[in-house]
Amino acid sequence: MLKILDRYIIKTFFGPFFFIFSVLFFIFIVNIIWVQLGQFMGKGLSTFQILKLLFYLGVSVISMVLPLTILLASIMSFGEFGERYELAAMKAAGISLTRVMVPLLGVTTILAIMLYFFSNNIIPDFQRKAKNMLFNIAQTKPALNFTPGQFIDQIPGYMVKFDKISGENGENIDGVFIHKKATTFDNQRSIVAEKGKFVPAANKNYLKLILYNGYVYEDNFAGKAENVRLKQPDQAIKFDSLTSHFDVSEIIDKAIEEEKITDDYRFETFNELNKTIDQTKKDNDKFFTNINNDVLNQTNSVMSYMDAKQNRSKAKPKQNLKLDTLKSEKKLEIINNAYSRLDNLKSTLEAKNNEIDPGVKYYSKVVIYQQRIVTYSFTCIIFFLIGSSLGSIIRKGGMGLPVIIAIVIFIIFYVINVGVENMAWSGKINPYFAAWVPNLVLFPFGIWMTYKALTDSQLFDAEKYKAFFKPITRLFVKKEEHKRYQ
Repeated sequence: MLKILDRYIIKTFFGPFFFIFSVLFFIFIVNIIWVQLGQFMGKGLSTFQILKLLFYLGVSVISMVLPLTILLASIMSFGEFGERYELAAMKAAGISLTRVMVPLLGVTTILAIMLYFFSNNIIPDFQRKAKNMLFNIAQTKPALNFTPGQFIDQIPGYMVKFDKISGENGENIDGVFIHKKATTFDNQRSIVAEKGKFVPAANKNYLKLILYNGYVYEDNFAGKAENVRLKQPDQAIKFDSLTSHFDVSEIIDKAIEEEKITDDYRFETFNELNKTIDQTKKDNDKFFTNINNDVLNQTNSVMSYMDAKQNRSKAKPKQNLKLDTLKSEKKLEIINNAYSRLDNLKSTLEAKNNEIDPGVKYYSKVVIYQQRIVTYSFTCIIFFLIGSSLGSIIRKGGMGLPVIIAIVIFIIFYVINVGVENMAWSGKINPYFAAWVPNLVLFPFGIWMTYKALTDSQLFDAEKYKAFFKPITRLFVKKEEHKRYQ
């Protein structure tokens, strides 16, 4: 009996789970497209390449999508149980809410463990692929985009100009001038044609251009002495039709899969990040020691100067020199020099502080990224406790109230997450503690909600809150005397 009930509970949970996961994943992908859209435009990327990049980027958002999916799916599942009075029937049959939550808690634990291994072993590899693709795309030249009347050098090795471009796809051109960029040891060649036309080439790495009614000007004396070049003029060949192929593989085949970036901390597993953290900490300690020595030396120099000026006396070597015994010009000189040295010290401190900030921020980023491999797995369990408790209390399924509650909870989680992250980056709190703060805040709330659900608390009963605040509201309500019927 209980095994059948467990299967039914799990089946009811995974129904909305897969639907919600698909919707949230799509929303996050759309957000990525919106952010990265500028890098796709004018790069000549194929649809397959764009989809591949979006897939690489999308894998990394699963660590954020899965906890939110568990939260929303648990609220909807237990809300439907309560709305259809199935929870009441289970309790009447002697099955407690704790027993109902056990199978889904087991499923959530399995999902949390899977998320850990997924974040530790799979996401770093896809992060590396995505980052390298974005870098290589950013380094590529824009797709061919000819402008009439202007010299364009987008075709590798050539300078071209078209007086007029027409046709549905810009395939017809008039007033063609093509000049080959040649070195001292290459033949100089220029082509002038009355008109031409772009046609599809058998090999996509080449641009095929058919030219009509023109001349080919070529110098066959490359690398020869000047006196030899002057004996014969350049060759001029007239043509009625000329087919030219231009190698544009540099533009089309951009090798966007080539991995040029390999030293990013986001490409490492949890254990590998331990080594990176230790090395970063050692580098920061060494850097801080050098800065402290520099600042201390400059501070000692300022203090020594001020002590020397204060204690110097020509007439009485053992008597301290006081400012009130000096001439006004000498006083002003000492004061100005002291202020100047203090300003230099202040500028040095500000400059050193600007040098320290990047090191502290990088160390915090690495630590938080490593800890989130673990913390997001615990977030799944915490969100299940909150979601299942809320669902059994509100007793409302569907996409209405449960979605609103889940979004509010997730926004609170996200705001706490980002807030403590920024504080850790600035060095105000420990990054290890910052990574666990969202869970530490929400875990007591999840335990409290579970307790309320187990005790059948009327947490969202408006009449209960009216009765609680009734003694206060009476103070603001005017009492009316009883009127008898006449």
